[in-house]
Amino acid sequence: MSGYLVVRWLEVLGGFSLVLQCLEYWRMADSTDPKGIWAWQVQRADIPDSPAFVKAFLDHAYQPAFYRLQLLVRFMAAVALMAWGNHLLTALVLFVGTLLLLIRWRGAFNGGSDFMTLITVSGLLIAQGVTLLSDEQTGWTAGLGYIAIQTLSSYFVSGWIKLRRPEWRNGQALTVFLNSGLYGPLSPDSVFRRPWLAKGCSWLFILWEGLFPLVLMYPLWMGGFVALALLFHFLVFWFFGLNRFFWAWATNLSSLFFLGHYFSSVL
Repeated sequence: MSGYLVVRWLEVLGGFSLVLQCLEYWRMADSTDPKGIWAWQVQRADIPDSPAFVKAFLDHAYQPAFYRLQLLVRFMAAVALMAWGNHLLTALVLFVGTLLLLIRWRGAFNGGSDFMTLITVSGLLIAQGVTLLSDEQTGWTAGLGYIAIQTLSSYFVSGWIKLRRPEWRNGQALTVFLNSGLYGPLSPDSVFRRPWLAKGCSWLFILWEGLFPLVLMYPLWMGGFVALALLFHFLVFWFFGLNRFFWAWATNLSSLFFLGHYFSSVL
């Protein structure tokens, strides 16, 4: 995959993922008002002790009108990322906006997908920052490298954590998770209740995640590993409704092609 396609994949899918998030936040904005179930006056109590000026800034930032303005600005920056690519102002707006939303939701609203989004916008900002100090090629090498290492390590750690857990090795964890999905609990005659199938699927995911770093040594495997990743994240979306999960990880998968090419050129 050419460097241009890698970058455009990141920009277009990343922008779409961010647009989707903004629309979700906007739809539930009424719930974050002072009389809503997620009022800032309640959630601010979970923030550790900090200087008075920090709390004053956050109190102002999360006022209903200013909060909606943040979402609008973030939405426009995401559209600009898709349409015109990454620029310093765009990257800075997306990074700051993402940090403010993470703080607003006590660290994350949608779990790992929000942290993967933070990795995306951090990589975009790194690319622009390094470009200012050097050149565009070096900037994208730094930005894509950061995203790729973080993405690759997320799979590796997840796979080896599963390997250490007996409920994953024997397939029981997969059945438990599917029972809690959108279409759960599983019917008594579901194929996923068959021990051999649940165990086989579990080991497939364990080996795929745990051995993901091997694509750096064998770049020809990259397409297969990435295709399986897209299938895995789509199934998570299908069974659990985690649409952010799919787009956040799909965005960063292009960086793995860059990292694989970089390693093959060095070795």
